[in-house]
Amino acid sequence: MSSQAFAADVMVVGAGPTGLALAAELRRLGVSIHIVDAQAEGANTSRAAVVHARTLEVLEPLGVTAHLLQDGLKVPTFRIRDRDNVLLSIDFSTIPSAYPFALMCPQDRTEAILLASLEKLGGKVDRPCDFLGFETEGSQVVATVRSDGIRRGIRSRWLVGCDGMHSRVRDVAQIAFEGAVYEQSFVLADVRMDWPGSREEVSLFLAPEGLLVVAPLPGDRFRIVATMDDAPVSPSLGDVNALLATRGPIAVRANVQDVLWSSRFRVHHRIATSPRKGRVLVCGDAAHVHSPAGGQGMNTGIQDAVSLAQALAETLRDGNETRIDDWATERHEVAARVVTLTDRLTRMGTARSPTAQKLRNAAIHFAGSLPMVRAALARNIAELPPR
Repeated sequence: MSSQAFAADVMVVGAGPTGLALAAELRRLGVSIHIVDAQAEGANTSRAAVVHARTLEVLEPLGVTAHLLQDGLKVPTFRIRDRDNVLLSIDFSTIPSAYPFALMCPQDRTEAILLASLEKLGGKVDRPCDFLGFETEGSQVVATVRSDGIRRGIRSRWLVGCDGMHSRVRDVAQIAFEGAVYEQSFVLADVRMDWPGSREEVSLFLAPEGLLVVAPLPGDRFRIVATMDDAPVSPSLGDVNALLATRGPIAVRANVQDVLWSSRFRVHHRIATSPRKGRVLVCGDAAHVHSPAGGQGMNTGIQDAVSLAQALAETLRDGNETRIDDWATERHEVAARVVTLTDRLTRMGTARSPTAQKLRNAAIHFAGSLPMVRAALARNIAELPPR
């Protein structure tokens, strides 16, 4: 290893939305950071596409919320449907927030806005730079990284892994990641299409073949998410139209003209046993992964990051690590709730038995008739704190 060492209060591994939010908030609070990412550049695909109310709230101090609102599309309604029949309607306009909607904003734009905020605060992502491992020396962590074929050490007081589901930081720290993988694969596609529904609604269709989500995106585009037993690697125009034909609206059919981007992926539901082990912490997908149902993955990660930045800044000032333990306990509980909710939505949407499907639809329709249930679901999806 080279003897050269860069000192920072906090080293962040991973420059996705979670890592960027953490690094930017730490810089805003006056904490020195060093952030690395293995990729040569940031995401250039939309991937995560929704920013919920609580995330917009916690990002306000960074000054990025206004930029997200400018680039995003406000969607006030979420509905669960059985083809043309509405089973449950959730109205975000009633939630106790200054942002009573789901904001549809592609992940590449969210990352670009967070990166601009970090750079404005004097931060910079060290990339491409591979994180190899770390050693703890008393109250410091020495990480080993490699860039341009050269290994070097980066010394910090805290190391935070924001490096995704296959987190190297989590693995080296030997933090268990418990859970399983869903049997079905998921299709993800951004399309242009003739859509008979409203662009002020995200629709979750429940069909015998599986679930289908249709969400509007800025620029007259739509996001399609669907489960399939054996999805193609890059779903085609015909594949996406077939999903809409067998699961979407019947009275007026949707018709996709252009697939802008598509992918297939497997979904896990897993959670780290603890987001803290000594002076190592994990956030976002490194700490919890789950189904995209509800669009909460990126949001939970960003909220992990902002709350951790505040806890770290205070701890670095007075040395009291109790608040880091409190943060770990709270975020583990939040992650468990999110994983449970998204797992239930996914399992409901992929029920195989016709009898189970009928009972599911009847139960959802009944629940949708209860105002208190609708209000609680709206708050839960928006990730607002419980009353």
